[in-house]
Amino acid sequence: MHVRLSTCLGTEVIDRSTDERIGSLSGLFVHPDTGKLEGIYITMSSVMFGSASRLFCGSDDIVHWGATLHIRSHSCLSPFEDRIRLLPLLAEGRMIIGQYVRSEAGRPMGICKDMQIDTEKMRLEWLFPRRFFQQGIAIPAADIVEVRREAIIVRDQLKAEEVRTYEEKSSPILESFPEIAEARVSEN
Repeated sequence: MHVRLSTCLGTEVIDRSTDERIGSLSGLFVHPDTGKLEGIYITMSSVMFGSASRLFCGSDDIVHWGATLHIRSHSCLSPFEDRIRLLPLLAEGRMIIGQYVRSEAGRPMGICKDMQIDTEKMRLEWLFPRRFFQQGIAIPAADIVEVRREAIIVRDQLKAEEVRTYEEKSSPILESFPEIAEARVSEN
């Protein structure tokens, strides 16, 4: 299944072992170098205390992602700070969402406001930048050259090409229908 961050925020997260609702999806953490979904943020609200806590669940603990998101158990949740392997990535500040997107030539393409994830492979597929209030051009993850602290660098989409004039060549099919060939000649 392919999901966009904007449409899956707020998705109900369910503990597979007890079938109880844990909280709702509040964010994704994507590795900036590999494009792998490392995990998800889950907001758990406490009715008794009126507060909300944000916990992290690794992508290996996600069992099913559909209309609801099922994780192995409640015990796989932890604060993000407990994920020692991922802390340096967070400290580097090379995030995907909210990051400027530029081409290799330095042309600004907008700010990444949304992304699409393949939930079977747990991989980033598309970036969706926005320029001012307009939707930008969707960028495939394969075109990402580098994720820097200041911007996401992507391959140039349009290379400067010489404008070529289209020359019509006579076709054996057109020659077999003389009325079409005559009409084509009279148009020019």
